[in-house]
Amino acid sequence: MTFNRRTFLGTASAIAAGLSAPMVLAQGKPRVVVVGGGAGGATAARYIAKDSKGEIDVTLIEPSRTYYTCFFSNLYLGGFQELSDIAHSYGTLAADYGINVVHDWAVGVDRDTKLVSLAGGGSIPYDKLILSPGIDFVEGAVEGWDISAQNKMPHAYKAGSQTELLKAQVMAMPEGGTFAMVAPPNPYRCPPGPYERVSMVAHVLKAYNPTAKIIVADPKPKFSKMSLFQEGWANHYEGMVDWIGEEFGGGNVSVNPDAMTVTIDGEETKVDVCNVIPAMKAGRIAEMAGVTEGNWAPVNAADMSSKADPDIHVLGDASQQGDMPKSGFSANSQAKVCANAVRGALTGSKIFPAKFSNTCWSLIDTDDGVKVGATYEATPEKIAKVDGFISQTGEDADLRKATYEESLGWYAGITSDMFG
Repeated sequence: MTFNRRTFLGTASAIAAGLSAPMVLAQGKPRVVVVGGGAGGATAARYIAKDSKGEIDVTLIEPSRTYYTCFFSNLYLGGFQELSDIAHSYGTLAADYGINVVHDWAVGVDRDTKLVSLAGGGSIPYDKLILSPGIDFVEGAVEGWDISAQNKMPHAYKAGSQTELLKAQVMAMPEGGTFAMVAPPNPYRCPPGPYERVSMVAHVLKAYNPTAKIIVADPKPKFSKMSLFQEGWANHYEGMVDWIGEEFGGGNVSVNPDAMTVTIDGEETKVDVCNVIPAMKAGRIAEMAGVTEGNWAPVNAADMSSKADPDIHVLGDASQQGDMPKSGFSANSQAKVCANAVRGALTGSKIFPAKFSNTCWSLIDTDDGVKVGATYEATPEKIAKVDGFISQTGEDADLRKATYEESLGWYAGITSDMFG
């Protein structure tokens, strides 16, 4: 199959015209295909199916029968959640919302014929295509590491078996051993995620292996909630965490999975566990569809439509949209805007102005929760931040506990919003 990219460099005026023109549909119901069943894709599929009341045929393509959320996977590492707590199925979406759930890999998009091809054979037609494939890793981002090394040095940035593996490795560390993390460069999925992970690993080691050490090699000069995490590490895990930022060579890193060594700015260290989180890019199907530019897929803020093709929308981590972080909350928020716009384009229903929001909670230790968040609006250029908030250093224990409990309520709410 030839993947046509003739509209990839379409002019802004052509895109605008495509957005405003009425849809010309094949006979029968309009068809929406959603690729990726995470916070963006599952939410978009559910809202389109729910709100169209059967007027739109919705197909969700997702290879996994059980979906493990990346958000809250760190709490599993820390012992605050069971793996089953972050596991979700697609049965309700199929049974209660009439969504055709296809457990397969999407391996190609023909934009001329509007067909998504599947690894298992065959193809699925669409009038509107929503891509929410999450992230893949940039090849060669960390010297000495590639995806074939993920069982020795797990990334655990796609939740499930990788998360289980990393936890097992942490629990098997020898007394006084060393845990190393290679943190990713911006932009990447869940900006506070690596540092919450450090906190959760430290929480476990403090209980079971208190003389163990944690080394973090970071290519960035600063990171999300930096003062909050560093305050928490000093309060709860004094002397355990050594963060090596850009100024001290944190970006000059190589690893040797066979020897279990990490070399930071020329200094080699033998480690017992190494969590390598490489640089990221949009899930590969976005590139195969011809809607990426560099590592990400540029979109129009008003409806998350691709700047390369108005009949393709890109959500969540894979999109290049402006000021929103790559998070589960962001993907869920973008999905609702997209679902409203897609339904309106296909059925003529009302399209509401785009509004977005995000909050990222992190747990530092038992009942010590912090958060950062913002609201956003669509501008002609991008999704733009309107205002924001962040937890403060020195907050009292009651407030931090309330913040953590708030995150538990949010998790229950967003997973219900995603999976029904």
